[in-house]
Amino acid sequence: MTVAEQVGAYLARLGVGHAFGVVGSGNFVVTNALRDAGVPFTASRHEGGAATMADAYSRMSGQVSVLSLHQGCGLTNAGTGISEAAKSRTPMIVLAAETAAAQVHSNFAMDQRDFARALLAEPDRVHSAESALTDTLRAYRTAVRDRRTVVLNLPLDVQASEAIGEIPHLTVEPRPETAPSEGDLEKLIEAISHSERPVFVAGRGGRGAKRDIAALAQATGALLATSAVAKGLFHGDDFDLGISGGFSSPLTAELISDADLIVAFGCALNMWTMRHGKLIGRDTVVAQIDVEDSALGAQRPVDIPVLGSAAGVAQALLGTFDGRERTRYRTTEVRQRIATLSRWDQTPTEVLGTPGQSVDPRELSKEINRILPAERIVSIDSGNFMGYPSQYFDVPDEFGFCFTQAFQSIGLGLYTAIGSALAQPHRMPVLGTGDGGFLMAVQELETAVRLQLPLVVVVYNDAAYSAEVHHFGEDQDLTTVTFPDTDIAAIARGFGATGITVRSTEDLEPLREWVSSDPNCPVVIDAKIADDGGSWWLAEAFKGH
Repeated sequence: MTVAEQVGAYLARLGVGHAFGVVGSGNFVVTNALRDAGVPFTASRHEGGAATMADAYSRMSGQVSVLSLHQGCGLTNAGTGISEAAKSRTPMIVLAAETAAAQVHSNFAMDQRDFARALLAEPDRVHSAESALTDTLRAYRTAVRDRRTVVLNLPLDVQASEAIGEIPHLTVEPRPETAPSEGDLEKLIEAISHSERPVFVAGRGGRGAKRDIAALAQATGALLATSAVAKGLFHGDDFDLGISGGFSSPLTAELISDADLIVAFGCALNMWTMRHGKLIGRDTVVAQIDVEDSALGAQRPVDIPVLGSAAGVAQALLGTFDGRERTRYRTTEVRQRIATLSRWDQTPTEVLGTPGQSVDPRELSKEINRILPAERIVSIDSGNFMGYPSQYFDVPDEFGFCFTQAFQSIGLGLYTAIGSALAQPHRMPVLGTGDGGFLMAVQELETAVRLQLPLVVVVYNDAAYSAEVHHFGEDQDLTTVTFPDTDIAAIARGFGATGITVRSTEDLEPLREWVSSDPNCPVVIDAKIADDGGSWWLAEAFKGH
């Protein structure tokens, strides 16, 4: 057994869930070792696609994923996806082949350690045959225990060495939930006790604490909301406001703004989630709970910083408030308003579009939401369009929505949808993307076809990078960000997918037929959307640029 084979077999034994990559000479052996040990492998058409597929798989499955890359250019090709995963604290192992230290003139030679560090990933290395098992375990522990994306460099000469030692049987558990003492929670307990209109906002760090946060909200009369990455967490709760921030409906924004206490569970309270602070009232008390001390108050001042896990703190607070259920913000009137006005599809809007030429993106999204089955997993690309699928497409829970936006790159949506689909195979995968992002990633449509995924790709096609169009305005030369119309449906058919061109909601009839056909290939909807003058969240977004 070589070191490359040993590393692959050990990661499989430790429990990695799925591997993705583009295989070259440097990562051929380690990838096949993973496969031989039972780890499924998906070959992508580009390393950038594989990186975000692995990221999405980990987020939506709860398992550590693997990205397998050739040395040098294979790693750099995956850079954007690795950085997205690292910024999102995705537990992921990047197996990056590396030129031997003596190969200083190799075409593939580069400083992979500092490159990984520049991407905000954790760099590591298999240093020798003697240390290979220890090095591999250290990388896996960092991914699991610290929720980090780890680039584990595999020098070619070390890979080819004869393995030393037997692969151990070990289990690596996530860090236990943590909570401060009751004394350290005293300020938060007092704030909750005196609050009349509390709102709890859960972020990425709150996704594993759904039941505890919801139970605490019920006991204390708090409304519930999430950041975008945690959409669906409180689905079905009568007092769920949905997404807090730029995507919020008018009613959701109103109720959060009127809160006298906002408690963030594993939520950064950044400019997106709080609309640059506009959702925080002048006299609102703000508490933030996070496992990272450096995250507390990093985005904005907070009155009550609490170091601890979302679940641990919520459980500790329940010990104080359980059995003392209070109405507070959970009045009958508020419940009725949430039921009838909290969603964007319940909010009156002007109908856009020209019959036979373009469709209103909101009406399009409403109709697609009605057609698709409830058991779905929605992925979102980046662009002017993104609020429509984010807010108009329902999801069953927090594992039904994958939002790869930490690096704010367009073009990650199709990769996200494929990784999410493999993580949740019993759900219909759905992607909302723009024409720019879709065409940037279109090579992976072949991957979706090859995998026979029943993937619904909704392309909000306005033949432009319209975020820039609306930001800079019509008085500027926009030829650099506008394009001729593209027949995206025809391109999709060329890849072996079903292609539908939509200029009105009546054109969606083929989608109904596709859904009822027990599909085993993607359908791409080339929706020629009307100009919305800049979506409702766009102005807020550009304030942060």
